[in-house]
Amino acid sequence: MSDPARSPLPGEIPVIAIGALRDRSASAAVAAAIGAACRQTGFFYISEHGVPDALLRNLRAQAESFFALPDVEKKRVSIEHSRHNRGYVPFEAEKLDPSRKGDLKEGFNMGRELAADDPDLVAGRPFCGPNQWPPAMPAFQAALCAYFDAMLALCQDLHRAFALDLGMPERFFEELIDKPLATLRLLHYPPHPGTFVPDQYGAAPHTDYGNVTVLWQDMVGGLEVQARNGDWIAATPLPGTFVCNIGDCLMRWSNDVYVSTPHRVVNRSGRQRWSVPFFLDPNGDAPVACLPTCTGPGRAPLYPPTTGAAYLRERLDATYAFRRS
Repeated sequence: MSDPARSPLPGEIPVIAIGALRDRSASAAVAAAIGAACRQTGFFYISEHGVPDALLRNLRAQAESFFALPDVEKKRVSIEHSRHNRGYVPFEAEKLDPSRKGDLKEGFNMGRELAADDPDLVAGRPFCGPNQWPPAMPAFQAALCAYFDAMLALCQDLHRAFALDLGMPERFFEELIDKPLATLRLLHYPPHPGTFVPDQYGAAPHTDYGNVTVLWQDMVGGLEVQARNGDWIAATPLPGTFVCNIGDCLMRWSNDVYVSTPHRVVNRSGRQRWSVPFFLDPNGDAPVACLPTCTGPGRAPLYPPTTGAAYLRERLDATYAFRRS
């Protein structure tokens, strides 16, 4: 490609140990480090996150089992059967950049696991439908649900840091993300010979929709981040860490104090690539409007108020052709 990624400069995508945030012994210091990263590159690694390696290994094994199924079996749980962004996403079905071909990856999406009598599900609230599970794979469902719960707890900790850094009460986001429109995705990128054309990526350049994304990636690499000066930086896999990035919804809340960062996936390895992003979008009815600490004289709100569900619907409708039909 004409703009290959370079290695990150020291501190350009910082590694932040969040153990003190998790045990609440030094939340302010961790919040300041996270806030600085959100203002600069919009990306950071986290260590001391407390997610067991065994949970990750099991999730990877279950992902490989699912994607090894015949296409006809995977398509029984196709995302096209769901208005709630849940199920199997075939190769090229997702188009993060409408001007290019569909992305060269397949995926599986799940949201909060809701009981049949859950009030949000019964009421038909947006993105509160049932998950689609492949039949006869109970271990797959159990692994994803356990990982979803671990990621939600981790993201709730990160939101305490965001609130502190943005000058809000530490628990400000708590009731706005207790029933989030969160999505856990398993992603499989096929091997690529290494010669790329600019009209198709593994994941085309884009920004994420929600508040924060927490990504596990294998050691193959391929995630690339656009620096503020336009350079593309390789987000090199680091053992024992997750990669986090700010999404557009939190950018709106912070009135561009935090700015979401374009990123892409270019699988140059010649091997298949596996990744598992967790996208934390707020509750469907959460009012998304400029925080009072992020506006003032000479800094008017940049975005009209919206809600978590309305904003997510707007972004997904632009991404998937079947949602517009």
